[in-house]
Amino acid sequence: MLRSLYAGVSGLQNHQVRMDVLGNNISNVNTTGFKKGRVNFQDMLSQTMSGAAQPTNEIGGVNPKQVGLGMVIASIDTIHTQGSLQTTGVMTDLALQGNGFFILKDGDKSFYTRNGAFTLDQQGFLVNPANGQKVQGWNARTVGGETVLNTSAALEDMVIPVGSKDPAFATTEVKFASNLDKRVEPLGANPTEAELNQRTWVTSFDIYDSFGRPHMLQVTFSRVEDIANRWQVVVEVDPGADPPTNTIAEIPGSGNASNIFFLDFDNEGALQSILDAAGGEVIGDNIPAIATVAFDVSEADQTAEGGVYRQTFNLNLGEIGSYRNAVTQFGDLFSTKIIEQNGHSMGYLETFKIDQQGVITGVYSNGTNRTLGQIALAHFTNPGGLEKAGENDYVVSNNSGEARTGTSGVEGRGRIIAGALEMSNVDLAEQFTDMIVTQRGFQANSRTITTSDQMLQELLTLKR
Repeated sequence: MLRSLYAGVSGLQNHQVRMDVLGNNISNVNTTGFKKGRVNFQDMLSQTMSGAAQPTNEIGGVNPKQVGLGMVIASIDTIHTQGSLQTTGVMTDLALQGNGFFILKDGDKSFYTRNGAFTLDQQGFLVNPANGQKVQGWNARTVGGETVLNTSAALEDMVIPVGSKDPAFATTEVKFASNLDKRVEPLGANPTEAELNQRTWVTSFDIYDSFGRPHMLQVTFSRVEDIANRWQVVVEVDPGADPPTNTIAEIPGSGNASNIFFLDFDNEGALQSILDAAGGEVIGDNIPAIATVAFDVSEADQTAEGGVYRQTFNLNLGEIGSYRNAVTQFGDLFSTKIIEQNGHSMGYLETFKIDQQGVITGVYSNGTNRTLGQIALAHFTNPGGLEKAGENDYVVSNNSGEARTGTSGVEGRGRIIAGALEMSNVDLAEQFTDMIVTQRGFQANSRTITTSDQMLQELLTLKR
């Protein structure tokens, strides 16, 4: 009889634990990134009254006689199902769609969380504002004017240097993709102003020196009179400047000393070769048609040899034999001018954006976009084995497995959604239903104790 009392007590105790878990779930129904808990029960050891017996020739087998001694908690699981996403519009709010965790650092200790309510601190670090833990990832670095992002390097604190400078960068390449009208008559000797306007194609575009100052690049195309399908190209930097800017355009290695070179086209309208007055020529399919342009930069220090500082850049007219993104010659109107140049003035970081891969791109006042870094994610073989550390954080346990860190969308890691937060995955309807079931289980176990007590009372009254 005492067994039923203790069985009822175990039921009361463990249903109370289940109620504790349900209460915690409900209290965190609006906690960002919270994952609900679930209690599983199992029976306790059973007392064997008699063992089992196997069948004989005369009688059949006998089953064991056992009395259960109550129940215990088998596990309290953390259910890592996806929570709903809520749009916030805050650029530093991040949600995870799929598996994975954000990685946070507090000193040398690592924490993992689904709560992406981040912000920038005074020094530009991306942090959890509730506790100051720093978001981990990889910061981009500039090497030789190029942005390098090494995601195989060690993790580091993410920094977004709002207000920092993007230094000026001198133009090193200018790309053309235009059509030259075959119908235009060649430009003869001593042309009139009207002929110049009608038979030449003049394009202009801003390029930049190493100080970030703009210079006007003007390129003039005109047909050559005595050679079919040949066009003369005249390159000028800051035309009309006083004194004139000394400009030279040459095929690499030719030693041309003028700002004039020539383009030859085949009968299908594709670029056939590029050549200059000094005899330099490039010919052959799929070879870049490039002229190296040099011009004097005013108000710059002289070179070590005492000469004027000269800046050079490549004037890229596309691939020979190609029609795509190249200069062509068809019987159609003159078209697109310069499509791209890579120089820019100095700028300040004004804002930034984060894409689904966690790549942070800075937007500068000079119109450039620069990769600033990438946010890292962690994935675990058994995320249910992580230990809760409070403040929406988890830490590694003996059964979670080691964190496998990497970029978003790789090895089972989910996507990052900027401007949104993941809500709790607690379903109130489910929790209220479980609460009713738990309450009934608690009441039933209390009845077991009450009934057993009444039976003991009857036993004690037998003496009377």
